[in-house]
Amino acid sequence: MKPTGKIRQNEGMNDIDYLRISLIDRCNFRCQYCMPEGTDLTYALQRNLLTQEELLSLIREVFIPVGFSRFRLTGGEPLIRPGVVEIVRAIASMSETQDLAMTTNAFLLADLAQDLYDAGLRRINISLDSLKAEVFDQIIGNRGRSRWQQVWNGIQAAHRVGFDPLKLNVVVIPSVNDAEVLDLAALSIDRNWHVRFIEFMPIGNDDLFQDRGWVSSEELRCRIRDRWGLTDGQVRGNGPADVFQIPGAKGTLGFISQMSECFCDRCNRMRLSADGWLRPCLLNETGQIDLRSQLRSGVPLHELRQQVRELVLLKPEINYKERDSGTTGRYSRTMSQIGG
Repeated sequence: MKPTGKIRQNEGMNDIDYLRISLIDRCNFRCQYCMPEGTDLTYALQRNLLTQEELLSLIREVFIPVGFSRFRLTGGEPLIRPGVVEIVRAIASMSETQDLAMTTNAFLLADLAQDLYDAGLRRINISLDSLKAEVFDQIIGNRGRSRWQQVWNGIQAAHRVGFDPLKLNVVVIPSVNDAEVLDLAALSIDRNWHVRFIEFMPIGNDDLFQDRGWVSSEELRCRIRDRWGLTDGQVRGNGPADVFQIPGAKGTLGFISQMSECFCDRCNRMRLSADGWLRPCLLNETGQIDLRSQLRSGVPLHELRQQVRELVLLKPEINYKERDSGTTGRYSRTMSQIGG
């Protein structure tokens, strides 16, 4: 059975059918670009998070009927959410689900990879910002025993289990990890891994961004092109990455260029926070809906569907406004608080 009532954006734009679902706003890392040192984080109380039953009800009774069929589970760190395997199994088993993916830091993945795969998860994105343990620990804010090896073990476990595509996300921070771009790109040569370089963005990390700045995707492509050459590549996914390939490589290289090459007018996604707020845009909360409070107060599901449908219809206008204004401003909320 295919979802009905899919709402199309303006001509030349994608269907809005992709929902990023934050399972929890907490994380077991404190990455510089997500939760900088000194950030005063206020986490949602446990009772204010969507329960598993509420989340699945919203997906089944609200989002799928409106036309959503592609889902990504994020956080914070989704693997610390109790019952994460059961949530994956429930969403994967819905006949209308056309795609289900997850973004994780992989610290807990070695023990969960097989269970997640058996539950129906097939695509996974893993954050790996450095191949050097000391740089990695610096980026994630770790001052104790290095966590790099456990993350690498999680990546290896995902590879053995058969996740395809397996994507590695790299946020490129000048003078921190940008010197490793060639080493990270080389991971795609002998493995069917897809390395995605993400431009550093000022969201809740003003001091670090002001100090470091950012490196454009085109500059990174030039470095890689000078070393190996680059050709156009393809890999299954729902995101905004421009995909290339080192000639003869098994995997691909993706570049997410939200700073230098605004892709707002191509955005086909909306975001559901762990505490039940539906937001149309990473950077714009126009029209956001508090679904949790309404659900708990007894608002009928058909009314929630109509509210979501109206926000979907509004999204093309929001996309164009973001495109026209650019995305280089600074934002007080952190990525963890926004929801991936």
